[in-house]
Amino acid sequence: MSEIPSVSATVEYDINDRFLTFYLGQTIYGLELFRVVDILTIPAITPVPGIPSYIKGVTNLRGKIVPVIDVRTKFNQPAIEYNDKTCIIVVVIHDMQVGLIVDSVSDVVTIERDEFTNPPEFGGNESNKYLSTIANTGGRIILNIDCEKFFANDLDMFSIGGI
Repeated sequence: MSEIPSVSATVEYDINDRFLTFYLGQTIYGLELFRVVDILTIPAITPVPGIPSYIKGVTNLRGKIVPVIDVRTKFNQPAIEYNDKTCIIVVVIHDMQVGLIVDSVSDVVTIERDEFTNPPEFGGNESNKYLSTIANTGGRIILNIDCEKFFANDLDMFSIGGI
């Protein structure tokens, strides 16, 4: 009798090569899947005075207070009215959960190493300062966000109890 191979023996997935993709307008962005905790419809967000305008406030996620950032606003893009596709992607960074408001979530993709390229330099322009890589996969260009860079100026505020 032949032995049937287990799924883990025949299919190997590396979560580090998987990205959750989302849209801001027509542009597709990616987040490392290992950072994603949850995807939520827009809950009640409590504004907090004295914080940067891209931080919309805090929300209660299963009893935990989570700061919420509007990615459009942080990227200096025009604000849009939230709709039924607008959602919050909850990510973990330095043992903290933070919500990211995006226009819509697309899918989870596996990106092969040879599909990555470094973001181009645009003459000192900071337009790519939050990007880790750009991927050309499945006929789509995906701008991958570097969470360390994206949250660099906010982590102290979150961890000190400012929010």
